[in-house]
Amino acid sequence: MVKKEFFGKTQDGEAVDIYTVTNAAGAEARIINYGCVIVSLSVPDREGRWDDVVMGFDTLAEYQAGKPYIGAVVGRFGNRIAKGCFTLDGVEYQLAVNRGSNHLHGGTKGFDKRVWRAEPLKGKGDLGVSLSYTSPDGEENYPGTLEVNVTYILTEENELVIGYQATADKATPLNLTQHTYSNLAGDGKRDVLDHELEIFADHFTPQDETQIPTGEIRSVAGTPLDFRKPTPIGARIDAEDRQIVIGKGYDQNFVLRGEGKGKGPALAARAVEPTTGRVMEVLTTAPAVQFFSGNYDTDLKGKKGRVYKPRYGFCLETQHFPDSPNRPEFPSSILRPGETFLSRTVYKFSVRKS
Repeated sequence: MVKKEFFGKTQDGEAVDIYTVTNAAGAEARIINYGCVIVSLSVPDREGRWDDVVMGFDTLAEYQAGKPYIGAVVGRFGNRIAKGCFTLDGVEYQLAVNRGSNHLHGGTKGFDKRVWRAEPLKGKGDLGVSLSYTSPDGEENYPGTLEVNVTYILTEENELVIGYQATADKATPLNLTQHTYSNLAGDGKRDVLDHELEIFADHFTPQDETQIPTGEIRSVAGTPLDFRKPTPIGARIDAEDRQIVIGKGYDQNFVLRGEGKGKGPALAARAVEPTTGRVMEVLTTAPAVQFFSGNYDTDLKGKKGRVYKPRYGFCLETQHFPDSPNRPEFPSSILRPGETFLSRTVYKFSVRKS
């Protein structure tokens, strides 16, 4: 079932709807067409108890209040661009500097703050929502008119499949990602430090003091960023390691192995919450994943008045490398006319019995 309801109006008077997608097993995803936000996602634990496992808010006004990208699709360029500046085909572009000295997640009014066109998907095998947005040439000073589509499909296997597609009439940087904060114990119940995390990456991109990659691709071996074996998120989160100190915890880009490249999404990460048995696997066609452990400085009030304290949610943002428009040695994030950007990420939920 896909149900559409009115959610609210933006400060500019644009109507926003909420789409509730429910599969036959009872799993439920609720999505609004403001910022493509995943408002809630309910899945069972090992005892068959249902919980919402993502952070969010009850009202549109709270999403508009400048919270930390909770639940949204970010773009045109997710993550950071150094000093908001890049040169493309001989032309220099200056973007908004909205996080310290850098550009972050698309700028002052990125895709997370736009109202998207939306329609339900109810065809065979397609139970979900399709969202589209036209980003005009010069929006946030990015070049070219961009036509972008994001689909959310909830399968009968309790997978949330996210598909990204885009075309442009001029060359432009593009890095779309989903910024949902997850907590497999249940929304707002406790921190995520006991979650056991495995990341299928042998390398990461070290960052400078402003969280811009240095250009090096470094092995995770012997560092607090080694999640090649399941490790509690909190085990090394306060280590006296320069990369951890810079991010005030985990906020790093991991270079995925991408086994089976070209053959569909590869396993990027797996998180297990030991008390509930909930498992979330992340599969993607993207070359990297940003792991962020929710290191914000202040408490937030979320759904049903729950207080979100620091490290009450974690993000696994499948993406291109940060600052890749300025790093020719990184995988290219430039979309050119005549090309179609295609990317796919799957969040697969299951339970571990013991």
